[in-house]
Amino acid sequence: MPVLPLGWSQDRLKDVTRINPWSLGAGTSPDYAFEYLEISNVDYFGVIDPSAIERVTFELAPSRARRIVQKGCTVISSVRPNLQAVAHFADDVSDLVCSTGFNVVKAAEGLHPRFLYYGVLAEASRQYFEATATGVGYPAVADKDFNSLRVTFPSYEEQQRIAAYLNASCTAIDAAVAAKRKQIETLDALEMSLIHDAVTKGLTDTAPMSETRLDWNNEAPSHWRVRQIKRMCSLVRGQFTHRPRNDPALYDGPYPFIQTGDITAAQKYIRTYAQTLNELGLAASKQFPKGTLVMSIAANIGDVAILDFEACFPDSMVGLIPSHETDLHFLYYLMRAMRPIMLRSAVLSTQLNLNYVRIGVNFAAFPPKDEQVEIAEHLDEKEREVQSVKAVLQKQIDTLTAYRKSLIHECV
Repeated sequence: MPVLPLGWSQDRLKDVTRINPWSLGAGTSPDYAFEYLEISNVDYFGVIDPSAIERVTFELAPSRARRIVQKGCTVISSVRPNLQAVAHFADDVSDLVCSTGFNVVKAAEGLHPRFLYYGVLAEASRQYFEATATGVGYPAVADKDFNSLRVTFPSYEEQQRIAAYLNASCTAIDAAVAAKRKQIETLDALEMSLIHDAVTKGLTDTAPMSETRLDWNNEAPSHWRVRQIKRMCSLVRGQFTHRPRNDPALYDGPYPFIQTGDITAAQKYIRTYAQTLNELGLAASKQFPKGTLVMSIAANIGDVAILDFEACFPDSMVGLIPSHETDLHFLYYLMRAMRPIMLRSAVLSTQLNLNYVRIGVNFAAFPPKDEQVEIAEHLDEKEREVQSVKAVLQKQIDTLTAYRKSLIHECV
């Protein structure tokens, strides 16, 4: 039993709150409309984007859309507790329903709602939820463990003072974090603008220009040639024919097997991997050489990165292997600039998908190879500069977030 400050008390969460007190029953009218809060809408800082919360009817809503949220409630995700998807609703909310992946907590008399929010957000609570969560791929906290969280609290008046202090402090910290995130977004936009200008106009303003008749790039230097992508590189779709895909008999061998997420996680080169195939898995797949430009054609469509080792990948990805006329690094930047064109031709089924043949039939203006190399080297240098500044900003965000967590922990 920890030593508590004089006048403080400790009790189980279920004894000082009401947990999931309201829900939509099976008899709810099919036409009843409400705002639906999913776990993906919430992170450590609260609701990510209020405009992203979807309005649905009971008939069309997911079966997990059941728990009603009211003013003064805190919602805490019981799945993946390490992500700390926690949000407090201090103001009036109307027609707000959340997923059963959340627990909705309402403070009982004697417990300040905002103080309770900071209590379940504190580091000690995160550690408890992580320790009690079960499951590997999708760890979750069972109801009995969630209800047994120990809550420590002082008098109601002191709770009010602590909550007010944390409100002011966290608001200032959150504003600083938001400003730095905005700076990163601005840098991302600047980076894409630099890439687009370089791969469509070159590095000099004095080159004579000609019309290209391309709807995404209407002019280019006169000495550049408009060519189809498939004429400048080979496009080879990834392969993994075995079903089920997760058959353990195919994995844990010496052959790297990358996924679409590995492309997104890479900055330019894919240098790490989490999965490998054995000989049986290799027979069901296809190995691509180091230096292959890899593009995702499902999920995160159009993301590209360069393989820094031999690897296999599934048919949700396509390999672009440059011809002798094409510089690999120029092709990398060109594909990044053309990502909006790829998205335009994507097909929506259960998720966005891109027919890899459509990649090859797109046109772009290509400079001579020596100029491609010059452009790519210039963009590499600009990328290093941008990434350096972004790394400093991200470190500042991490420091502010750590300070916020420490402040909450110390106060509650």
